[in-house]
Amino acid sequence: MSQPILGLVESNTTGTGRMFAGAARARGLRPVLLSSRPERYPWVVEDEVDVILVDTADAGAVSTAARNCVGLVTSSEYFVAVTARAATRLGLPGGDPGAVERCRDKRLQRAALAGAGVPVPSFAVAASPEEAVQAAAGVGFPAVVKPADGTGSRGVRLCAIADEVWRHSGALLAQRRDERGRPTLPVVLVEEYVAGPEVSVETFGTEVVGITAKYLGGPPWFVESGHDFPADPSAGSGDEAVGAEAVGAVAVSALRALGLGFGAAHTEIRLGPEGPAVIEVNPRLAGGRIPTLVRLATGIDLVAAVVDAAVSGTGSALAEPGPGCAPHGWASIRFLVPPAAGRVRRTGGVAAAAAVPGVVDVAIDARPGQRVGGTGSFLDRVGHVISAAPTGVAARTAAERALALLELDLDVDVDQPAVAVG
Repeated sequence: MSQPILGLVESNTTGTGRMFAGAARARGLRPVLLSSRPERYPWVVEDEVDVILVDTADAGAVSTAARNCVGLVTSSEYFVAVTARAATRLGLPGGDPGAVERCRDKRLQRAALAGAGVPVPSFAVAASPEEAVQAAAGVGFPAVVKPADGTGSRGVRLCAIADEVWRHSGALLAQRRDERGRPTLPVVLVEEYVAGPEVSVETFGTEVVGITAKYLGGPPWFVESGHDFPADPSAGSGDEAVGAEAVGAVAVSALRALGLGFGAAHTEIRLGPEGPAVIEVNPRLAGGRIPTLVRLATGIDLVAAVVDAAVSGTGSALAEPGPGCAPHGWASIRFLVPPAAGRVRRTGGVAAAAAVPGVVDVAIDARPGQRVGGTGSFLDRVGHVISAAPTGVAARTAAERALALLELDLDVDVDQPAVAVG
């Protein structure tokens, strides 16, 4: 008897993609990657995952290729909508395609949230640099300018003056295709900058799994340089602790306003002077290895939960951790981010970092000769350390000590300014 097939519609290039294949196999399923460019994912060959070549921008083509699958999942923001649409065509479990597509278009997402009374920054849509400058004047400086359909902080920039808005919006509008080669929306979003700590709320269905504290690099970019889970009451200003219940409630209200409620979602929130403000709702599992932190801290395996939901339809219920699970309580990750763009000369310190008590994983992905940095997005992260401990302070301290031991020597591009990463 052949194994039932779980279709993996493309993948993210780092993080959880590989974990989905492992979770499928642990459940007696055969993972099969549906992809137009499987060479993007080295783990597919290493793990001997079967591949079906298909145009993954076309929901009809995906549903035809996946006709023998018992479930469809994706770990990539770019393919959540086509996956939902294909699953619906096949009668498989999944989120509402209209709701997922509404999330992917940030214009529609913001309008739906604002219309439902969910707190969001003031915003405007611009189709030209002139409109972007006018919009920034309306929301106030500094203003955030971002693509209307981006992911991973790509193209998200804090602009202090009108000239920066003009240049950055013009550059974004000139990019007709995203990193996967698909057409981009011909507009940008210009929004109010909400000062304050940033967190994300990890949910499954409409249940709050926990709140993640986020660390960002220096302006004008929004590169995430680390996470703590769960958000520790002793960290930062304490706003996370005071408003934990309120923050979770805002995230759930955002899901309901958008028509979401199946499987995992990742909602980014700023704790501003006037309270929590929803920056973005992502109808997918969190990136940045946050699911690993959740599993280490709580024993809840969100990757496995997403696989189970895709097959059984239990997209609003989260199973309790198994009896053999021994959660640590808290977990942290810190990313290695180069201070400027350049070419790698040498890396080191992995063994020393791994020897720090509490550290459970260390990696440097960059290799000598490789060009790194300068994108102002998650692509600038070239390594990480993950720690777990019975207190938030211990987990954070271990991750930060280990990160300080990692070595990244660069030949820095002389025409690139240094980037603040702390």
